Amino acid sequence: MPQADLPELQELERVIALGGARLQCTVACEVEHLEGRLPVYAITLGNPDPSLPAVGYFGGVHGLERIGSRVVTAYLHSLVTRLAWDVSLQEMLQQLRFVFMPLVNPAGMARGTRANPRGVDLMRNSPVEARDPVPLLVGGQRLSSGLPWYRGAAGAAMEPESAALCAWVERELHGRPFSLALDCHSGFGMRDRIWFPFAHRRLPIAALAELHALHEIFEGSHAHHKYVFEPQSRQYLAHGDLWDHLVLRAPGQGVFLPLTLEMGSWLWVKKNPRQLFSRHGIFNPLIAHREQRVLRSHLPLLDFAARAAAGHRHWLPQGAERELQQRRGLARWYGR
Repeated sequence: MPQADLPELQELERVIALGGARLQCTVACEVEHLEGRLPVYAITLGNPDPSLPAVGYFGGVHGLERIGSRVVTAYLHSLVTRLAWDVSLQEMLQQLRFVFMPLVNPAGMARGTRANPRGVDLMRNSPVEARDPVPLLVGGQRLSSGLPWYRGAAGAAMEPESAALCAWVERELHGRPFSLALDCHSGFGMRDRIWFPFAHRRLPIAALAELHALHEIFEGSHAHHKYVFEPQSRQYLAHGDLWDHLVLRAPGQGVFLPLTLEMGSWLWVKKNPRQLFSRHGIFNPLIAHREQRVLRSHLPLLDFAARAAAGHRHWLPQGAERELQQRRGLARWYGR
């Protein structure tokens, strides 16, 4: 298995080995790379009881965005090293299911491409079609795998990496009373953003009230945070978004809230303009101390996701409060 050119996979496997029997690790699929195959790992820990809440963390969907994979792996490492002594974490694991897929597109990352080896952008690969016009190319295209943001051929099955992510979300997150997913990306703008569906239409998601309530408890517990919390449709629409697809496929029972952390990599370019001359530099901090600062700065968000899922009964709106949160969400994000 050729891994010398993929330190993110080496680090993930080191963390898996460190966790030992305390982690359940499965190869969700394998993808071809050079003379061998690379694994896409799915790691779980905590209580598997489907009547309990769950939280999932995903990274490396785009091969150029190494920092997303590193953030997710760093949080998994934090949990593994705390398992032996952190009583609050031990108690949380009795009431919560954790799911990790830190490196969804290992071959794309090894090749230094946004897409997988077949040229498919995994975040444009679901069968969902946008309801309104999308930006040229960026919104997903079927013209050629030689152009960026290629969706794959019309009517073709989803790519193995995309299908594996969806299968694990449907298996571990769907159907629970509450579940939350956080997918870590980079490369958009000069602000760190937390996006939620939809990307294929401008109308709000059915769980808008719950999303607004989540936003309120985050704001209340993280004063002076740096994130812009908004629907992705506020920035642009796109075909084939995996999280739109998974929201539309979610069963009626329970609440499923997928979020995307979009780290604003233009800030790193502003601080180090030479990064413009590197494909990796446009999407990742290339200076070691800056990468360490990025990792430290986002781990509280990942920890908040776990605690919000574990304590969902104490903040999910019901009855009249849900109607109020719905109105507030419409006013905040949709101008009505």
